[in-house]
Amino acid sequence: MLIDVKDIHCHFKNVHALNGVSLSVDAGEVVVILGPSGSGKSTLLRCLNALEDIQSGEINIDGYMIDKNHHDIHEIRLEVGMVFQQFNLFPHLSVLENVNIAQRIVRKRKKDECTSVSMKLLNKVGMADKIDAYPGQLSGGQKQRIAIARALAMNPKIMLFDEVTSALDPEMIGEVLEVMQQLAREGMTMLAVTHEIGFAKEVANRIIFLDHGQILEDTTPDQFFSNPKTERAKDFLAKVL
Repeated sequence: MLIDVKDIHCHFKNVHALNGVSLSVDAGEVVVILGPSGSGKSTLLRCLNALEDIQSGEINIDGYMIDKNHHDIHEIRLEVGMVFQQFNLFPHLSVLENVNIAQRIVRKRKKDECTSVSMKLLNKVGMADKIDAYPGQLSGGQKQRIAIARALAMNPKIMLFDEVTSALDPEMIGEVLEVMQQLAREGMTMLAVTHEIGFAKEVANRIIFLDHGQILEDTTPDQFFSNPKTERAKDFLAKVL
């Protein structure tokens, strides 16, 4: 398995955001995480990338470990790419510079190699014609595709997507989901928090349903959407379908 999470707990003051979460993910799986607001979905993703501390339990990603003592955080962040709801692009840098910068600083690549990698990925996400543009000149969907290219430029083994379409206008959602679907077809290991039910049905290998920081269901999309086992999941689906 590529990801192994064992009994992790994450607290924010009086909030028990993750309460004994355990799961494993094999290479090439696409896992969609569903649940109501405040259920711990984004916190789980952020823990997998060591952006939030866990108070107990452990996370093992391809042989590297995160626990309360912060083992292997740098190594894990090189293995795991993350794309956020907000694009987090540098406004003073061009599209090409935004995709180049982490490669140069973190991966220590030379400029020509960075540019070669960036151009390949910008072409992949349909943004090669915007290399000299700045984020302020782009639509939300274009910014999000650049954010995906930037994450992919680090050669991650795992991609995490945290509500990447929720800030977009409806007509822009499809172009971002199309890039994610392409990554799934190519075998990228992905965990995605999303409200895009069509994407979950079509692309996911597994659905994880969270509520109050606990995994209530971990099953196939067919099983989850046609015959959920818990009353909480049935209630959730009745509101979103």
